[in-house]
Amino acid sequence: MLTEVADGVLVHQSEFIQSNSIVVQGRDGVLLIDPGITSSEMTSLANDLRGLGQSVVAGFSTHPDWDHVLWHASFGDVPRYGTARCAAAMRELLGSADWEAQVAEGLPPEYAGEIPMDLLGLITGLPVSAAEIPWAGPTVRIIELQAHAPGHAALLIEESRVLVAGDMLSDILMPFLDLAAADPIGDYLAALQLFEGVVNNVDAVIPGHGSVGGAGQLPARIEQDRAYVEDVRDGGVTSDPRVGPSAPLYWLADIHEWQRRQLTQKGQNGAPE
Repeated sequence: MLTEVADGVLVHQSEFIQSNSIVVQGRDGVLLIDPGITSSEMTSLANDLRGLGQSVVAGFSTHPDWDHVLWHASFGDVPRYGTARCAAAMRELLGSADWEAQVAEGLPPEYAGEIPMDLLGLITGLPVSAAEIPWAGPTVRIIELQAHAPGHAALLIEESRVLVAGDMLSDILMPFLDLAAADPIGDYLAALQLFEGVVNNVDAVIPGHGSVGGAGQLPARIEQDRAYVEDVRDGGVTSDPRVGPSAPLYWLADIHEWQRRQLTQKGQNGAPE
């Protein structure tokens, strides 16, 4: 079911890790951001849009993780955009003879048979200089970040004062660092600084997974993510509730420990071997 979070901006949440599909209404149809996750959920989303008298005119993927580059035939054959780095990452993956097997390794087994793969990752990269999504609708500003994944982008829907954060600023997931990057910690902290630069222009923040944050919650989410990243940098001990005994997802503690160990090996973690 679609929920309106701001004027002209609606969210459909999947059962899988509270994944958010974002709909932005435009003059001739809607921009669909990160749709997912299962075929039935995407069919339901398409039906909801038809019930509103809306069709999809463009798509956008915030980054190249499998759950953010999905698509369904019911959305139509329309331009699907991403940053140049996001599109390059998808071309590299899809150019591998065993790409389906590579993706399948990361799929949750309870949903794997329901996730459509045939249109996965067919992204058109926007020019590096592109500041906005090219579509007939409200201005959607692209904020490319060197954090979490190659070509990760947040989107600022300026008129509605909504920040689409991709896989950052979640209330249920702690920061997942891009451990393949040369400076995962520095990149993530720099990305959070970019978010601070738009705080006064945002009344709602939509993470890739988790609940929508209302007015005033953006600074708190930035601070929580920064505290976690600094904790990992300084040795790995953290009081972040997203990885503690009451964490909403039990496996996040294992991910936290894995990140800590990876950073130690890269020499970017204060904890001893």
